[in-house]
Amino acid sequence: MKIAAFQGSPRVEGNSELLLREALRAIDEAGHEIQLFKLNLMKIRPCQDCGGCDQTGVCIIRDEMDEIYKTVREADRIVLASPIFFFGLSAQAKAMIDRCQAFWCEKYLLKRPLPDGPYGRKGLLILVGGMKKEVGIQCSEATARAFFRTVSVPDHETVGFLSVDAKGAILEHPTALRDAYEAGKRLIALP
Repeated sequence: MKIAAFQGSPRVEGNSELLLREALRAIDEAGHEIQLFKLNLMKIRPCQDCGGCDQTGVCIIRDEMDEIYKTVREADRIVLASPIFFFGLSAQAKAMIDRCQAFWCEKYLLKRPLPDGPYGRKGLLILVGGMKKEVGIQCSEATARAFFRTVSVPDHETVGFLSVDAKGAILEHPTALRDAYEAGKRLIALP
């Protein structure tokens, strides 16, 4: 299987990255191919809502999203990890998702959804935030659900952790790393 993984946090070795690393460890141990994108280190312009992809399903902006487009097309599984900022995904994750408007046009306007591939397409969303209320997970999950459906991922699991804010604080959570690892294993399990 081919896995596209997106690290949406700007914080190096932060809680999102630690959780993502555990999920990817489970996938790597099973021998699958992983392409990891650290979005904060990439040159990705925000969507300009220019309509350039309306007729073709291809974004007219040339930047590092080109590699993401190619990888998403070929992926059997997609993993998105993000901190929750102001009840939403990080700006880095959201910029990447917004640029997937080209996939939206391809799927809904041009009626050319991405093919299922030999294993079907599934996703995993990993969220972590300092707030105590579920609304942060709910709002972030709604955006991620729209992203996953746009790239023809009909099913995804969300693993979220609240009241975790300080860098590395997820290491003190009694089950978080194991939960992320097990979610990685479930992502690649075949029916």
